[in-house]
Amino acid sequence: MDPVVARNRAVWEEASQKHVREYQDLLDQARARSSLAPCELEVLRPLLASSPVVVHLQSGHGVDDLDLVAAGARCSIGVDFSEVAAAAAQRRAAEMAVRCRYVVGQLPAAPLRDHCADLVYTGKGALIWMPDLDAWAATVTRLLRPSGHLFLYEAHPMVPLWTWDEDETRIRHDRSYFARSHQNDTYPARGATEWQWTLGQVITAVIGAGLQIRRVTEHPEPFWQPHGVTAAAWQGQLPNTYSLLAQRP
Repeated sequence: MDPVVARNRAVWEEASQKHVREYQDLLDQARARSSLAPCELEVLRPLLASSPVVVHLQSGHGVDDLDLVAAGARCSIGVDFSEVAAAAAQRRAAEMAVRCRYVVGQLPAAPLRDHCADLVYTGKGALIWMPDLDAWAATVTRLLRPSGHLFLYEAHPMVPLWTWDEDETRIRHDRSYFARSHQNDTYPARGATEWQWTLGQVITAVIGAGLQIRRVTEHPEPFWQPHGVTAAAWQGQLPNTYSLLAQRP
């Protein structure tokens, strides 16, 4: 394993203990079906109506998978490189008797057979762990059946530049939109290396892997806010997330 990836995995294993400590809170969130954002459901509902098999790349705590099945997916298969996160997610799915299965694996080489998914779902802090975006996009295409869809809901590439100041929005002068990577200095993965991808690079990688872009939308709302922090950058004037829908021909 690449030394940087190995370091990131170790940091994330430690950070994923949060999913164990907050097991009951996440279980309550799953039962409330509140994990998927309204902008996600707007795009996903028509796709979930056909009862697709979902593969969730970088599945984390797995609560999104429970929501996807509740919204119509036949089942969801999560892939994550954290054994802690995958084990906690599997326990929640078993407790709720929901058809979810979790596999520990390093992306982009997802340990799943070709053409196993009708829908690949990913995002919410996923692409920052991918050092090779073209290989990631090729894996998505490999997993999808013909006419299958990729749905990505991710932090906007501008987010690393926003400060968390509450009085007004400011730009971090120690970061660049076009940088290759930066060191994470906030919770939960302090010290990890995050790779940066512009919106153009993401779209180009998806197209280059043979997928057809159906829609790209930028959103002002962040997908996650740490407790007790209210940054001016999150108050509706700036892009904080984006969603992308693509289809394999």
